Amino acid sequence: MGYSVPRTPMTLMTAVYRYIFPAVRHELTHWQTRAEQIPDNELRDQALASMGSKRFHCMGGAVYALLAGYRWHEAVRFIVAYQTISDYLDNLCDRSTSMDPDDFRQLHQAMTDALTQDNPIKNYYAFHDEQDDGEYLADLVRECQKTMRNMANYGIIQEHLSELEHLYSDLQVHKHVRMDERISRLTAWFHNHEGPSYSLYWHEFAAAAGSTLGVFCLVSYTMCGRMNENMATRIMESYFPYMQGLHILLDYYIDQKEDTLEGDLNFCRYYESVDQMKERFCYFIRQADRYVQQLMDRPFHKMVYQGLIGLYLGDPKVNNLNNGRDMKTLLFRESGHSSSFFHWNAKAYHWFCKTKARFPVGQKAANRKSSREN
Repeated sequence: MGYSVPRTPMTLMTAVYRYIFPAVRHELTHWQTRAEQIPDNELRDQALASMGSKRFHCMGGAVYALLAGYRWHEAVRFIVAYQTISDYLDNLCDRSTSMDPDDFRQLHQAMTDALTQDNPIKNYYAFHDEQDDGEYLADLVRECQKTMRNMANYGIIQEHLSELEHLYSDLQVHKHVRMDERISRLTAWFHNHEGPSYSLYWHEFAAAAGSTLGVFCLVSYTMCGRMNENMATRIMESYFPYMQGLHILLDYYIDQKEDTLEGDLNFCRYYESVDQMKERFCYFIRQADRYVQQLMDRPFHKMVYQGLIGLYLGDPKVNNLNNGRDMKTLLFRESGHSSSFFHWNAKAYHWFCKTKARFPVGQKAANRKSSREN
């Protein structure tokens, strides 16, 4: 693959289909095989479930490997491993009978260690009922640490990675404790972090903390040697809170109905009205666009948020929301025509994958042969 960062939707999707998605599938197959070997039934079930229902997180996140130049394949390995940790731990916290903040904090120590060069592996299940994962989580951490050790300018982004990871882990702890404690913990946490430049509601701040995009962006640029102090600061300003906030708010938006049925926390419920929610989504789009203007490879970063909008609003769940059609029209108009391109591209890709799964190449050939013989 060439070293130039894609600047148009067509060149981006060509690189994604030709290089990124096949590499992601290869990595996921490796980790799925490891997950199938987990001795504990519950941990194995949660690891496999997270890879089944959330694999698109790895597919989307791995787009940032295109910023890593000739080391794009290494970047894919890191992104898949780190996102797999995130999705696995989210499942453990969401579906566990535990509501112990110490348990959640200890589990997420794995994400802290994964972004260091040499933190020792710990017993991440120390407060968890289930313990034996056959070194699955530890091996994911080790894979990420290997990337950290192979970056010459790691020191430039170390503090930024730590800040993003701590925000993420704090969110996971606060939102998974007992239901009657969640809002008070989240609002207190927000007020402790609220800065003069944040014009956010508490649930928007929480949403921004829940994304891994900033980590992937910082790591990928550093891997190819393009990182410096000024660039790292600009990436942080651009990705937190606006790019990351838009990402997770879209995720919560499409999950509103199922979160209501399952009794899960959904940040979109805390808007006063649908009109306010629409207004705030547009605000996040405008702010994301404003801040990416200061970044190297501006067209790429703009396509990222347009791709997020196209991808999430292409989910069939949007059609079941009362305001789904209006929201889709509004956000496509606000973000630009490329969002529609990514939207239809994503729908076509999912259709192709389903068709391929239903009729594998060998089966199609056999069916054609049978037809000719008959």
